Amino acid sequence: MPPHPAQPADDGQPTCRYCKHYHITHDPDFRYGCRALGFKSRHQPCLDAISASGEQCLYFMPKSL
Repeated sequence: MPPHPAQPADDGQPTCRYCKHYHITHDPDFRYGCRALGFKSRHQPCLDAISASGEQCLYFMPKSL
């Protein structure tokens, strides 16, 4: 059975796509946003969080279905 769509990826890392804080912006240069951290990015915000802090995003919250 495939994993529930609101769960982190199989490797245990949160994926922004399934987080309730994730959103697509209208800014063509910074398409992806995180409402919890309050920024826009060219990449998934969780990747920027990892590169900045060296840790997984601590604000991941699964979307409700």
